[in-house]
Amino acid sequence: MIFPDTSPITFPGLGIEINPSSGFSVFGFEIRWYGVIIALGMLLAVIYCSRRSKEFGLTSDDILNVVIVGLPCAIIGARLYYVVFEWDRFFGPDIPWYKFLDIREGGLAIYGGVIGAVLGIIVFCLLGKNRRKKLLPSFDVAGLGLLIGQAVGRWGNFFNREAHGGETDSFLRMGLIEGGRQIYVHPTFLYESVWNLIGLLLIHFLSKKRKFDGQVFLYYVAWYGLGRAWIEGLRTDSLYWGPFRVSQVLAAVSCLAAVGILAYVLWIRRPDPKKMLVNHAAAAQEAAADKSSEDTLS
Repeated sequence: MIFPDTSPITFPGLGIEINPSSGFSVFGFEIRWYGVIIALGMLLAVIYCSRRSKEFGLTSDDILNVVIVGLPCAIIGARLYYVVFEWDRFFGPDIPWYKFLDIREGGLAIYGGVIGAVLGIIVFCLLGKNRRKKLLPSFDVAGLGLLIGQAVGRWGNFFNREAHGGETDSFLRMGLIEGGRQIYVHPTFLYESVWNLIGLLLIHFLSKKRKFDGQVFLYYVAWYGLGRAWIEGLRTDSLYWGPFRVSQVLAAVSCLAAVGILAYVLWIRRPDPKKMLVNHAAAAQEAAADKSSEDTLS
């Protein structure tokens, strides 16, 4: 069963008009396209990261460990981030205490998800002696995976008719019906999806010439932060802390911090690529092979 259509979505500048459903049901169980698309983004990210894991000195099992640990931490972080900055919506007179647990009604923030996943992976890697050396390479692969997940996942906002910007008459304007009237807004979900896709292509090739572990993740933080700082300023559903858009400030600060760290490490410290996990492991294997050959000859 397909859920009833809500309202048509138009892109007058592109000559497009569609009316997508918000989801469907299977044996009475409601499934939203939002969730399906996020799951698809995650699947594509895992496939990509698994294929590139060896380039970072990791294995497919390492990638699965990152997913198993990072995913629940990301969901918790995304929800907590949203709830903290929408406190009055979840806690107050006549509001059930458990309302904040119901994520099916919406309320997940991407930046909270990234923070939650990062903290979870840090704890997981630091608690295992043999996993500590894999921390930064894991972040590198995760950064690439996040770009895929976010590029695809943003289309869930399209089906939900949410996370759009203010009214505009730009060529890319998106038409929606809100409050009984037709409005034309910035399709910020589309802006962010395209921005992340461009970032993925760019960082994919840059990652092949990295000089230290953690470099690719810093590329991700800088690129996503730069785009989000601009796009967040267009949105009408931002989370606020006083007069400030929380995610916009966080995006700008994280972008500047990542660029600063990259500049310091690359131009001042001048890292030795031989110290990267993948190169260190390759050197160790080569030394072991040479020793084995010597033992055989002797």
